[in-house]
Amino acid sequence: MPAPILPLVGIASDAHQLDSTKECWLGGILFPDAPGCEGHSDGDVIAHAIVDAVLSAAGLGDLGSLVGVGRPEYNGVSGVELLKIARDKLAAEGFVIGNAAAQLIAQGPKFGPQRERSQAVLSEALGAPVTVAATTTDHLGFTGRSEGRAAIATALVWRK
Repeated sequence: MPAPILPLVGIASDAHQLDSTKECWLGGILFPDAPGCEGHSDGDVIAHAIVDAVLSAAGLGDLGSLVGVGRPEYNGVSGVELLKIARDKLAAEGFVIGNAAAQLIAQGPKFGPQRERSQAVLSEALGAPVTVAATTTDHLGFTGRSEGRAAIATALVWRK
């Protein structure tokens, strides 16, 4: 009897320092009244954590090994585009993404009003259901002092 096909689980996190000179992209959504996050790409900690989680689940490395910060063609790339690149990489390697879940950790901007829109954008880009939650750290740590934002994500994938 063949072994059952079991889901593979990945977990990841991402954190970026705030940068008031950049646009604020979170979960594939622009928050025009908030400072952005520094980084080689758009600084979208939610999308980045999801990319790392799906790659981790499949054993295919991480965001740095996928696109690398030293590659100028990815300078300013959107988190949504990174999700598409990761989705295509997994498909090429024989994996199917089941779903992903992420949690934003930040004092702001207020994410709840954009949650459903973000989930739709991320789900379309990943080709699988994505859910997003948000929390604060009650003003503790670098996220609580509004020095940066972080996200944690998990993902399930299966080998075809």
